[in-house]
Amino acid sequence: MTFYDGIYPLYPLQRSPFIIDISLLVVILVFSFLAVSFLLILPGIRGKSRLLWMFRIIISIFTGAVLVMLNFTGDWAEASIRANATYKSFSNAMVSAEVGLHVGLYGINITLRGEPVSQINETIDYNEIFMWSSSLDDQYADALERGLPNPILYIAEKFTRNSACGLIYQYRYSGRFASANLWTAFCCWLVANILFSMPVILYAGYMMIATAAFIFFSMASFSTIYNLPQCNFTIGAESFRTDYSQSFWIAFATGLLCTVIGLLVVLLDCLCPARIREAFSVDEDTEDEECHTGEGYINTGFLEGVIYEDIISIGNSKEPQMRL
Repeated sequence: MTFYDGIYPLYPLQRSPFIIDISLLVVILVFSFLAVSFLLILPGIRGKSRLLWMFRIIISIFTGAVLVMLNFTGDWAEASIRANATYKSFSNAMVSAEVGLHVGLYGINITLRGEPVSQINETIDYNEIFMWSSSLDDQYADALERGLPNPILYIAEKFTRNSACGLIYQYRYSGRFASANLWTAFCCWLVANILFSMPVILYAGYMMIATAAFIFFSMASFSTIYNLPQCNFTIGAESFRTDYSQSFWIAFATGLLCTVIGLLVVLLDCLCPARIREAFSVDEDTEDEECHTGEGYINTGFLEGVIYEDIISIGNSKEPQMRL
């Protein structure tokens, strides 16, 4: 072990601690770049419209970023306990640790952190991910070969096909339907922004309501994991069950926000369309008509002046007139 610089023989690569999901980092960077790009336009907008534009940009970018990030977060449902449990198979060594289960739309994360972290001459700090996209049975077999701690193997076994709990069918399909609804909500958000910029204010409000509806559909799809009897997880003398977590409530808050925005836009467009058009910097069609009408008067006056000058010049002409 000294020769391998602390890398245990069961692990082919040095295991680094979990910091942040790369997918989430990419989403944050992309939407941050979009927000900064749009905010740079604000100095060129005059008057009260500048404040409204800033408000629209922040709300819109926030909504889009949340809709994408919710697909990659791993804390739609979670649970954790502190317990004393056996650390490895064929060993009586007990460790005091915090065990956590974090459920996302694309898989689960199982964490194990010792209290304290260093126990029995080892650093106990694990974060293992099991994805729905590949066979979870194969991932579980790989975890057995790598010799992961017993608490992680025990929870992962509950999600295999051979488990009596059948959690794999509940969580995988509910996550897939929830993700599909979130991507549909993201498409509705894109269409709403296009309609706001065209601008078609009333239909943009309808699309914001549709965005909220698909967010709520995704929450309902994920909630189906609790329709069937839940399977208890027992670690040592402690047991736990998963419950809704941060991502679920963030989706709920975003859905409410989209609902309020959509209803306000629709109501204001029906009650005071002139004000809502002014707020969204929409010029009335009558202004264009007045411009064309003014140009018509100018052209007509010009023609009348020309004709009048021709008549005067003919009257003043000294050429002899024909007599009958």
